[in-house]
Amino acid sequence: MNILILTGAGISAESGLGTFRDSDGIWTRFDLEEVATPEGFERDPAKVHDFYNARRRNVLAAKPNDAHLALARLEQSRKHNVTIVTQNIDDLHERAGSRNILHMHGEILRALCHNCGVKWDAPGEMSPYDRCPDCNTAYTRPDVVWFGEIPYHLDEIRDLLDETDLFVAIGTSGEVHPASSFVQLAAMAGASTLELNLDPSETTIFFTESRRGPATQIVPAWVNEVIGSTAS
Repeated sequence: MNILILTGAGISAESGLGTFRDSDGIWTRFDLEEVATPEGFERDPAKVHDFYNARRRNVLAAKPNDAHLALARLEQSRKHNVTIVTQNIDDLHERAGSRNILHMHGEILRALCHNCGVKWDAPGEMSPYDRCPDCNTAYTRPDVVWFGEIPYHLDEIRDLLDETDLFVAIGTSGEVHPASSFVQLAAMAGASTLELNLDPSETTIFFTESRRGPATQIVPAWVNEVIGSTAS
């Protein structure tokens, strides 16, 4: 069986990484126009770097939780073809042991040259004075997809949606396009759909089944159903 899993900020919340759109989320404390748009970067690159440097420190201090570990166990069981598409820019899926991952919104631990497009591992702290290792331009930024930019891997994700037998969304708000449309595209292709979330999302009505609870509880429980609780 082909299983395609979409993960959002809710899966990393119990690792101490904040969500974005909840009542106490990151966008209630920061102006996204200032720190998460190309225009904001043009106006004040130092402010944008300060914001992402703080988030990078948070990611490096966080640890994968039981939900991340359960998804890695599902992939490692090799009973099904599992692909994770994540909206998250952290590396907790990788550190948990998952390998088949598409980061559609980029990765906070990677850097991107805004001039030539080259990518590399980001240092712990980035600044407007950092130079690209390829073109030597001091115009580098986090490798994160900002508002108004096109997410990564969309063609590959659409192919996966056409081929999946089961689409699962975990910890997503259902408010961000194009990820909010994935459940409908999967259903149109004939897939079963399951939502695992703390609260109902904007797209709950489109899922075949929805389960509520903390990710660290409901994700391992679902994985155990799929591969068996005695699997290693």
